[in-house]
Amino acid sequence: MEFQRFFLDIAFQGAAYCGWQRQPNGISVQQVVEEALSVLFKEPVPIVGAGRTDASVNAYSLPAHFDLPKNQEPNPYRWTKSLNGILPHDIYVRSIRPVREEAHARFSATQRHYLYFIAEERDPFNRSYVIPIRPFPDVDKMNRAAQYLLGTHDFTSFSRLHTDTYTNICTVTEAFWAPSAYPGTWQFSIKANRFLRNMVRAVVGTLLEIGKEEGISPESIIDILEAKNRSQAGASVRGEALFLANVTYPDDIYL
Repeated sequence: MEFQRFFLDIAFQGAAYCGWQRQPNGISVQQVVEEALSVLFKEPVPIVGAGRTDASVNAYSLPAHFDLPKNQEPNPYRWTKSLNGILPHDIYVRSIRPVREEAHARFSATQRHYLYFIAEERDPFNRSYVIPIRPFPDVDKMNRAAQYLLGTHDFTSFSRLHTDTYTNICTVTEAFWAPSAYPGTWQFSIKANRFLRNMVRAVVGTLLEIGKEEGISPESIIDILEAKNRSQAGASVRGEALFLANVTYPDDIYL
């Protein structure tokens, strides 16, 4: 039987989930979306996501693909509307688009973009998504350190141990802190061709250590990268302030 492949663009608040990928000991975003698709199409519909997110991590846009028999009359607009009627309030499908049969949500991606949010003081209105830091770190110092992340490096020092990844080499094309649109908050923006498990949270934790008044030097990032040792980097920050912003693909995968 011939199949047609589709991309889902999924947004979610991660607080209630153990992460994107199915887990034996908790409810994942993948599981909830697959169950909703199965209700819609009245048969099991497995999906493949662009990557993993940890527990509590959020996504503005996480693509995933699924296949349907070609004899199924495509109606992405109706499917999207119906899915959002089935899904809980903290998961939303932005769109469904047909793609070429060889397109892959994970392996066809060319760039991933994450954002992490911190605040100068505690705020009752954004406390679920922003981490207050007191005393507030030296942003200029953190930005000097972030520039050493640019380029192609082995990020073993910023990776969770004992993962099944084939390589810890990543190419980072953007890494900087800047004020966000919400008053008193700052965002760390980082883009790369791929990310390791826990990598962004470990990078942010290390930069915050550097930004302290008595913190290590910005140039220490070089030594941390070269050490290829997780214990050399800073502690991982909490997940609820981390957002997968978007994933980029070649234009020619879309039909």
